[in-house]
Amino acid sequence: MVDGMGQASAGDRVDVFISYAGPDRPWAEWAAQQLERRGMSVELAAWDWGAGDNFVVRMNDALRRADQVLAMYSPAYFGDERFTTEEWTAVLAEPRDQRDRRRLVPVRVAQVTPPPILQALVFRDLFGLTEQQARQALLEAVTGPARPAGEVPFPAGPGSVSQASGGVRVPGSLPAVWNVRRRNPAFTGRGRELAGLRGRLCSGERALVQALQGIGGVGKTELAVEYAHLFGNEYDLVWWIDAERPELIGEQLAALASAAGWATGSTAAPVLADAVLSRLRREPGWLLVYDNAETVSAVADLIPDGTGHVVITSRSRQGSGVAAAPVEVDVLDRSASSRLVREIVPTLPVADADRLAAAVGHLPLALNQAAGLLAETRMTADEYLGELSANPVGLLGEGPTGRYPQSLAAVVTASMRHLTERDEAAGQLMRLVAVLAPEPVPLSWLTGPGAQTLPEPLATIAASTVARRRMLGRVAAFGLARIDTDTMQVHRLTQAVIAPTSTPEIGHVDRLLAAAAPDDQGDPALWTRWAILLPHLLVRATTTTNHALRSIAGNGLFYLLLRGEYRTARALAQDWHQQWRQAVGPDDPAVLMAAAQLANSHLQLGEYEPARRLHEDTLARRRRVFGDDHRDTLSSASNLAATLSAMGEHERACRLDEETLAGRRRVLGDDHPDTLISASNLAIELSELGEYERARRLEEDTFARRRQVLGDDHPDTLRSASNLANRLSELGEYERGRHLDEDTLARRRRVLGEDHPDTLTSASNLAIRPARLGQYEQARHLNEETLARQRRVLGEDHPDTLTSASNLAVRLAQLGEYERARRLEEDTLARRRRVLGDDHPDTLTSASNLAVRLAQ
Repeated sequence: MVDGMGQASAGDRVDVFISYAGPDRPWAEWAAQQLERRGMSVELAAWDWGAGDNFVVRMNDALRRADQVLAMYSPAYFGDERFTTEEWTAVLAEPRDQRDRRRLVPVRVAQVTPPPILQALVFRDLFGLTEQQARQALLEAVTGPARPAGEVPFPAGPGSVSQASGGVRVPGSLPAVWNVRRRNPAFTGRGRELAGLRGRLCSGERALVQALQGIGGVGKTELAVEYAHLFGNEYDLVWWIDAERPELIGEQLAALASAAGWATGSTAAPVLADAVLSRLRREPGWLLVYDNAETVSAVADLIPDGTGHVVITSRSRQGSGVAAAPVEVDVLDRSASSRLVREIVPTLPVADADRLAAAVGHLPLALNQAAGLLAETRMTADEYLGELSANPVGLLGEGPTGRYPQSLAAVVTASMRHLTERDEAAGQLMRLVAVLAPEPVPLSWLTGPGAQTLPEPLATIAASTVARRRMLGRVAAFGLARIDTDTMQVHRLTQAVIAPTSTPEIGHVDRLLAAAAPDDQGDPALWTRWAILLPHLLVRATTTTNHALRSIAGNGLFYLLLRGEYRTARALAQDWHQQWRQAVGPDDPAVLMAAAQLANSHLQLGEYEPARRLHEDTLARRRRVFGDDHRDTLSSASNLAATLSAMGEHERACRLDEETLAGRRRVLGDDHPDTLISASNLAIELSELGEYERARRLEEDTFARRRQVLGDDHPDTLRSASNLANRLSELGEYERGRHLDEDTLARRRRVLGEDHPDTLTSASNLAIRPARLGQYEQARHLNEETLARQRRVLGEDHPDTLTSASNLAVRLAQLGEYERARRLEEDTLARRRRVLGDDHPDTLTSASNLAVRLAQ
């Protein structure tokens, strides 16, 4: 898209030709629609000019045929490089008409002072108004003022003016579902990129995904932010996603679902991500921005096949399997970078701004930081350039090379030097956060249990509210971090410069993270804190030598398993287990913890054989290193028993559960949560072996103890409730079992979310209860819904999914749908043979069921 607009039909007269700068396209389109609704013919390049048209010829033709030229004043409109200059100067040079009027109709769409030659022309302002007021101002500018035809309304108080309905919102307004940060008031020099981006997104071709690519700090993110604000009125939903770590995107999509009112309660992030993407495939008028993706391929599976728009920013230029049009974002040109500096430091002479812009390589991030430093410290350009030349390579000497600008290191180094000279505590804080993730760092970490881990003088400063806030203000003033009320966040490039100097703070960082970890991974009330901590654990887990922090990282894996994020937990556990094992050997406690959680993730994903091998190896090592009665050893024994049970080896699992329960009662006591896990697991094995009454008594006791120790809504308590419902049904107490299942399902939906694997287990169990009471149709409906969710959440071949499929086949046969039941059971049997083996009890059950289906 280029600057300027125009056409109705070639050769015909047109009432209005709209002249505008590319970044002001939202205003131009809005104005065109308002004028057309009043019966005027409008020529607009974005709507009327096609690919391959000669721009100069089309512009000249439009200017010749238009009765009026609507000039949309803005800072971009008067840019030196704009074709708009030719448009307004051509019309201004014309003589006045018979009514002493010019064809040029000026309106302002942003705060700007026109050039002196235009200042004699009266203009109308469209910005800063409600849509109704802006529409009236536009029409009066084009048609002239008019006396009201109807009654003039009584002037009501402020805020009483309502927006007119219909059409797009007035430019500058934002959709209700929106999380994009504030735009950069000094943003400049990207008019052509913005117009081109908008043009390609709206081209009507298969170009709905645009990938902004370029070196770090070149301004990809700022360009995406500006686009979102500039064209926000064109969308019903705009959502910003930090995509640097794909494993954390699910939480951000969950936030989108909450903001849009599409979900209630706490839902597993992978499931909610799928639900959000599915919803967007059916909804028009949305924009997703995936910022700082490692590659386009990393987010390819998270791009909905809908009619909305997707913008991706990435430093990588690697190809992808998604139809994303690459858009190269380069450094600013000389004039734009100089203007950017002077936007931030208006008193700086033009020549000095030019020298400063050239010195930092016209890189937007470096320009903003450099100019911010001058504005805060009142350094002269010569002083800044002296700092720059004193350490040109700096701390990035062994870092990224090639197109990565060395001047960025000099800017950050100079900022850190001045900050530390003024406030040593602020310098310590920056060195601390430089080795964390680039995600927000809670300021509460500075005053909570981790306060005692801070170095001096930071510890003393952090203890005082006033001193702490002043310190944070200095950090923000130097442009080194974004400081909000509750968090601070440092850009990854700033971190890259500072991190090599953080060696004295490394120990404090690890102890700070360990202190910030919640005590219980199983309490959903603490999961928000775990979600905040996890990105920083990801950064430190593989490099720390702190045993306590490695243990915390292992607990973080357990948190992911409890949230139902099995695949994420498996990937992290594999990485950590391998790296820690190489660093400290196979018998280190942290290595064994990682091995245990890796095995648990295999178990939850239905990958039983690797789970058993790992659990057996871990149990043997823990027995040798810690002894039989150590808590970790008993946990390994319990985990192995659960794996054996899943594999159908119930007698061996029962013996191991009995031994583990006795050991835990002896070491931990009857009411310890670990003891109650063993008791519940043993009850399951007793049931599998036909000891239903004994199993019921043990589960009833366990359920009562868990309610007292953990509370009614704790996931472990709900697990006992679900198990007890099964035991009751085995003994023929179907009605009591159904009522307990209904209560458990309602609680799990509220606590864990609709699609958590435990919730789906409750739904699957409940689907069996009404069937046994003769309510086959109700059971079939619940069975089908649960199966669909399990296929989406767990996969087609997960053992729980196959159990639901087998149950549904039974329901269908009860309803007389024998052919469908047979096909479903045949598929289930084939999958169980492949996944579980021919001799697994579940496989044998499917084989037996299929024999019945074939006989029907």
